[in-house]
Amino acid sequence: MSWRIENEASRDPDILAAVKAGMRRHTESQVPWEEYADLTIVARGKDGAVVGAALGETGRGYLHVSVVWVDEGLRGRSIGSRLVEAMEAEASRRGCRNAYLDTFSYQARPFYEKLGYSVFGTLDDYPPGHRRFYMRKHLGSRPGSGPR
Repeated sequence: MSWRIENEASRDPDILAAVKAGMRRHTESQVPWEEYADLTIVARGKDGAVVGAALGETGRGYLHVSVVWVDEGLRGRSIGSRLVEAMEAEASRRGCRNAYLDTFSYQARPFYEKLGYSVFGTLDDYPPGHRRFYMRKHLGSRPGSGPR
């Protein structure tokens, strides 16, 4: 078999499909395959405008928190905490027992620590002059939660 390595200018959908199919075949040879489910929790003002949101996904017993955002003018009013708590409650309902996320030294590490997250890894000087923190939390089991 002949092959070459190329730098693609953009991600072709056919290439992504081939890579995902190959990864799925390998994963299924090791553990049962499980699709991840998106999780979106939104805070809205009285006018219906989005003033905050928590985005992530659930699967394999874990909640991955990818984004938590609250409008700057509304920070400090527990909206962020309530968004994360709602996300954790839904993840637990879906059978998740753990959560993980990452944040930067200029972002929200103390916020997540107040919510029970702890650092399990650090990437120094990323971006330059800062640190990236990888954090986790055990959600425990809640009534009605089943395996996932």
